[in-house]
Amino acid sequence: MAQFRYNQSMNSTQTISILGGSGFVGTELCAQLTQKGASIKLLTRNVAACAHLTSVQNIAIICLQDYSLASLTHAIQNSDVVINLIGILNEKGHDGREFHDVHTGITQNALAACQQLGIKRYLQLSALNADVNGPSHYLRSKGHAEQHLLSQCEDVAVTIFQPSVIFGENDSFLNRFAQLLKFVPVLFPLACADARFSPVYVGDVVKSMVDSIDDKTTHAQTYPLCGPNTYTLKELVEYTASVSGHRCKVISLSPMLSKIQAQVFEYFPGKPLSVDNYNSLKVDSVCANGSTCTTALEDIAPNYLANK
Repeated sequence: MAQFRYNQSMNSTQTISILGGSGFVGTELCAQLTQKGASIKLLTRNVAACAHLTSVQNIAIICLQDYSLASLTHAIQNSDVVINLIGILNEKGHDGREFHDVHTGITQNALAACQQLGIKRYLQLSALNADVNGPSHYLRSKGHAEQHLLSQCEDVAVTIFQPSVIFGENDSFLNRFAQLLKFVPVLFPLACADARFSPVYVGDVVKSMVDSIDDKTTHAQTYPLCGPNTYTLKELVEYTASVSGHRCKVISLSPMLSKIQAQVFEYFPGKPLSVDNYNSLKVDSVCANGSTCTTALEDIAPNYLANK
């Protein structure tokens, strides 16, 4: 795996199709790309989720019925670059089928559409620890997607990015804990408290992707992305509690109780913790060669967690 260099400029005349561009990472990506003058096709099945982007210049919202090969081939015509950000943290079922369909199936269709149309550049947002032999459906499906891209990319220049947990103003990680802490004001029982993360700032993740677009040295490369500091999950929750003004004591659960909590919470609305999440947390989300991005959690998080 390679170390990313932040020193490339992007061709501002390109048309870039983005899958999954209405969310947390996609919004930042659209902002950085439009600042550079790129034209964006934002492909979505939920136009309402793109309402905050409809007034942004140089963004065309394209509604898809599905992410089939036929739909994608039609939608990304005349694009220079395709970027796939689509991902889910949980599935409705329990057998991994939805993870496979979303992570692996859509990736296969997107790459095939690029090949049919002669589009030569493709970027994929994956996840740290993505591995076909990983401990969870999430990590295995991400790994299968990566494996397919790197084995079938002779005529398309592919670059893959593997971030640790991503933080930023609208993240679904620290913000979710801040919301949960509201409802558990005294004692907060935490599963997998010793799991380790190197949180990476969304602006750094997106910048690495944007800077790679016209950098030929990034072709067929995979880049782990980590912030400058490593924390246990318990340290992150305690930090969130402190900054957001929620006074409570975080209690570390044993491995057995952690699994039981996951088995129970899997059936709560929104799945605050699933068995698949529990399995993913068996592997620390840290970069083997240390940090690759420079923005510290403490420089950003207080700005959006205060008084949550």
